[in-house]
Amino acid sequence: MHTLYQIADAEIRSCISDYLILAADTNGFTAVASEFLDTERKVAILLAGLNAPSGIVSANKAVQEWERRRAVPFDVEAGITAGVYTNIRQAGIRYLNEVKAGTKNFTEWKPEFIRANPHTLPLLQRLAGFTSKAALKKRIGGVSDNTISLPAAKRLAEVLTACVIATDVRDAEILMGLEVTLEGIVRDLIGRVMLESIVESALLKAGVPFKREAEYDRLSGVVYDFRADFIVPDEISPKAFIEVRKSSSRHASLYAKDKMFSAINWKGKHQAMLAVLIVDGEWTAETLRVMARVFDYVVPLQHVNSLSEAVSEYLDGDTTKLKWLIDFKITPAN
Repeated sequence: MHTLYQIADAEIRSCISDYLILAADTNGFTAVASEFLDTERKVAILLAGLNAPSGIVSANKAVQEWERRRAVPFDVEAGITAGVYTNIRQAGIRYLNEVKAGTKNFTEWKPEFIRANPHTLPLLQRLAGFTSKAALKKRIGGVSDNTISLPAAKRLAEVLTACVIATDVRDAEILMGLEVTLEGIVRDLIGRVMLESIVESALLKAGVPFKREAEYDRLSGVVYDFRADFIVPDEISPKAFIEVRKSSSRHASLYAKDKMFSAINWKGKHQAMLAVLIVDGEWTAETLRVMARVFDYVVPLQHVNSLSEAVSEYLDGDTTKLKWLIDFKITPAN
């Protein structure tokens, strides 16, 4: 049985795939038509991204919502994660029913059941009254929703037997408590998977060769060697680097300074290298204007498909894609 995290991971990757198709068909959500909303998931992505009512299933009505909300910025995170939350909440309900059936409505806690069903651990944790993984580990030992040893299952069964009063268990309360775990899962996937996976999928679609940050050691610079989120095609003969950053208006200036120095550092060493920044969130207009004086491309996430095509054209020899040359070097005074 899959864990809640595994279900959410698969769902977010599937939603990303549909989002990329929808973003390409609608030119970054600037020209939405009903023929592009050919699945319920695409309708849900559009509506969630516009903060529109979620009960709409008709493509035509979804387009009407888009038409009357054109001034509302499309929230990529909300659009993609809405379906993820729906899916893992449904899984949580299924797993709670499994616990009810396997424990005779919370009256019989056998270690064998717990050991055989580790995917239900987030629910068992809440039924046992553990408010954190640290508290669970301190009392039960090292367990996870992938595997629970028999000794740990016995200890957990003892706790559940002692503290769970079957007549006091309310399904709605347990599922509400599970929301904290679900939110943690989605937040982790947003940071680890969502933004960079969108860029990765677009680069693959455009046939652009690249390495992700974890796949190479460093990209050399004038001041320091560090890694970009993506290097095209590799760190030995780099032609472009791509950074992906989500921001709030409160942190925009800080992030901008950090990213601009990285661009100057790398472009000063590799002058024929494109500097690309893909942004999401509430960047201020001024920080975007300033960064556009250093980066060759500063592009919102919903236009990542067209950006990937531009990078592909640069690799094919279109030097007009290179906008800035940075002459930056440090030499001894004497």
